[in-house]
Amino acid sequence: MILISTILINLIGLEHVFIMCLEIWGKPETQAKVFGMPLSFVKQAPAKAALGNMGIYNGMLGFLILASQRVLTTEPRLIISSLLMIFVVIVALFGAFTVKKDIFWLQGMPALLTFLVLLTLIF
Repeated sequence: MILISTILINLIGLEHVFIMCLEIWGKPETQAKVFGMPLSFVKQAPAKAALGNMGIYNGMLGFLILASQRVLTTEPRLIISSLLMIFVVIVALFGAFTVKKDIFWLQGMPALLTFLVLLTLIF
């Protein structure tokens, strides 16, 4: 189970780094399609700034998830990873209710599954 949890955690970390790349460096057409926003909105300077801001958050979250796997030892790694997965689930739920329902299925569900796997290791 430790190997499975490690793979899942790393995939979630990489997912958030990928999301950061889309939010910061993605073409407006791609951003509009992926994030379910009108293209005319995505091309506006305030929207670009907001996407960049969200990108930094997603990127730093992804790097934190990945770094925690390399820096922490077994028990602290399980606890921190569990807390980070709960964080991702909560944020994905908020995004699903306010922006696009797919956010929960693409971000929240993998984090929830990973959290459940981590619970089997903690208890």
